[in-house]
Parts: sequence; structure tokens; C-alpha cells
Amino acid sequence: MSCEVVFEDYFPAMVEKLGIDGLMEELCKGFHLLMDRDKGVITFESLKKKTALLGLQDMSDNDVRAMIREGDLDGDCALDEKEFCVLMFRLSPGLMKDSENLLEEAIFGDV
Repeated sequence: MSCEVVFEDYFPAMVEKLGIDGLMEELCKGFHLLMDRDKGVITFESLKKKTALLGLQDMSDNDVRAMIREGDLDGDCALDEKEFCVLMFRLSPGLMKDSENLLEEAIFGDV
């Protein structure tokens, strides 16, 4: 049985409150929370073990694998920190809409 997972997009509000540097710091904390400590990446096993922390304890194995596949850019069946951050941005419609502004802020700072 597969459950439908609905995410509320809090990222735009987080950027507004924390700024881009603060958001990136929070994303890094999230990555480290979910990663396999020995491998230094988020694996199926590490994500499956920690789904309860995300309020997603009812996710099927297929749904967890799909989350990994969605962000796995290099095909190693795991997410490194960069892949995780890119995935989080891609999953936020609000951030994608303002991604050009965020990129300019990250590169040039407040102008």
C-alpha cells in the first residue's frame, strides 16, 4: 500500500526569515540528520530508518527509493550533500519561482 505524501512548502518563508545562508545551513543540518554516518551520503537504508523523524513513518520502501532516485544525479543510488540540496530546491515551487533572485543573492550578496 502506497501512501500519498503531501509536503507544505515552507522554504520561501525560511529564506525570508533566515536569508539564503541561513537556509543553506539548515539544509546542511537536514542532510547530516538523514545521512549514513559511515558512508557520508543519504542511502535508502539511512532514509528509511529516519522517516519517522520526518513524520513519514508510513512510507513504503518504493516511495523511499523514489525519493532517492529523484535526487540521485550521479546514479550511485545515494544522495550526497549537493544532490540533497538541489533536490530540496527543486521540490519547492516557491523557491523555483524565485530561484534566479536567490542565485543572484547567493553570488553577489545584497546589492
